[in-house]
Amino acid sequence: MTALDSLSELLREDDSVLADHLAEPEGEPALGELAAAGERAAEAPDQYALLIEAVREGYLLHYGSPRLITGADPDLRLLAGDYLYALGLERLAGLGDLEAVRELADLISISAQLHAERGGEDGDALWLASVVTVAAGAGPEHERAKLALRSDEPGAGEALRDSARAAADSAGLSGPFARAAEAIESATLPDSDRG
Repeated sequence: MTALDSLSELLREDDSVLADHLAEPEGEPALGELAAAGERAAEAPDQYALLIEAVREGYLLHYGSPRLITGADPDLRLLAGDYLYALGLERLAGLGDLEAVRELADLISISAQLHAERGGEDGDALWLASVVTVAAGAGPEHERAKLALRSDEPGAGEALRDSARAAADSAGLSGPFARAAEAIESATLPDSDRG
């Protein structure tokens, strides 16, 4: 069972209004798999995969094409997105990983800024960098790259992606990183450009 299957099951058991809008999961839970592969998630890899995918689904409800929720009106999508953000952060806090809670809170707030100011440009780089941080930790270079992205410095997105790739390589996460990068980049292409 993948993290998306687990999330779908959790939402179905929740018996909320979202249960009426659940569809079969679409797409790969590659970001959750990247987080679960890291040393920081070693004691609860399934939980890390699920919570990352919950936050990702929340993001997609706000800004993209969700993989689990269908037929929801715009207001319900917004509320469902917020609910899934909170679900992911709550589960992460329950694991006692405050560093990762801070990272995902930054991810959510910077994503909102990127969409408000630049139509989401560099969002993929931010997601990759944040998930690598959850998986393997971060250094000062990552924090500087996030500040540059917030300030809309030229090349900030590429610097953040390079920093994430280097951190993933250093942590032995090259394969999961490459799969996650491919999965989120192909998900953001227009349908006519997908292979």
